[in-house]
Amino acid sequence: MPTYKFHNKDTGEVWEEFMGISAADDMLKDNPHIERLVNGAPGLVGGTGDRTKPDGGFKEVLSKISEANPTSALANTYGAKDSKSVAVRNLVQKHRPKV
Repeated sequence: MPTYKFHNKDTGEVWEEFMGISAADDMLKDNPHIERLVNGAPGLVGGTGDRTKPDGGFKEVLSKISEANPTSALANTYGAKDSKSVAVRNLVQKHRPKV
């Protein structure tokens, strides 16, 4: 759920609320003297850890998918790296008709 920043036009008070999007929209609809302050995307509270690197099990799944689809972009990243597989992949990309 995001954290929103609100401003009360009558009192000048500024505060933050942790609520769902529909709840924030309902609050603004019921209270016309309150406005939402936006300085970028709402602050989302989410998971932790490195989101850019898949774990080992998922890498195995990606490599199996790339074996089944050797001409895909996924095969370039997670496909087999032996010289024969790379040569075949490069040859297919070279002679593949451009769409």
